[in-house]
Amino acid sequence: MPDAALQGRVALITAASRGIGRAIAERLAADGAFVCLTARRAEGLDEAVVAIGRDRAIAVAGAADDPAHREEVFARIEEEFGRLDILVNNAGINPVFGPLAGLDLDAARKILEVNVIGTLAWTQAALRNGLGAQSEQAAVVNLTSVTGQVPSPGIGWYGVSKAAVAHLTRTLSVELAPRVRVNAVSPAVVKTRFARALYEGREEEVTADYPLGRLGVPDDVAAAVAYLCSDGAAWVTGQVLTLDGGLLNAGGTA
Repeated sequence: MPDAALQGRVALITAASRGIGRAIAERLAADGAFVCLTARRAEGLDEAVVAIGRDRAIAVAGAADDPAHREEVFARIEEEFGRLDILVNNAGINPVFGPLAGLDLDAARKILEVNVIGTLAWTQAALRNGLGAQSEQAAVVNLTSVTGQVPSPGIGWYGVSKAAVAHLTRTLSVELAPRVRVNAVSPAVVKTRFARALYEGREEEVTADYPLGRLGVPDDVAAAVAYLCSDGAAWVTGQVLTLDGGLLNAGGTA
């Protein structure tokens, strides 16, 4: 994409203090956007804002599934920037590992609350607070996962939640057109703290299943998100872009 492809636009990225979320915030800012970052911990957010630049980034700490936090975020965006053009729903959790037959149902409900209901709630709140009102190319990008496309041992319920996010993406793309485009990215294993249980101590073994010969890094995801937010994707909506280094076509699972 050309430099400054997002010049002057305002983006909100959830769970952006580290990992994929931070890489997305940094990439959108590098492409010219003003960014608002959210996450639970203020310290990590402050570090991210300093790295991006206080002239281009703000942060609001809080829990992604807290309605009061969401309203605080949109009030701050209105105060600082006066508009919103892009929403990146990156917040997600996976606190359990094991087969579905023994899954704790309270944990299952919590995963759906954050990963699915949270994605819808942030989108609803963004629309109430002006997403698409001042831009003909407003965009929502959701984070799903290849675990929502093929069964993945030990993280099946996470995959169920991400499959729901993918279908939510497609449904919203129809309902919100033409003012707001809605797409998603679906990564395989990306080298972050969140995913380290899937590769730590056996990275060479895991990487062998990837035709491109490596695991993903946060910048791989950030580049795809930046494209989907840009005018280069002006005729793209309702798509779930798989980012997997060829894993699924080779018959692999995350």
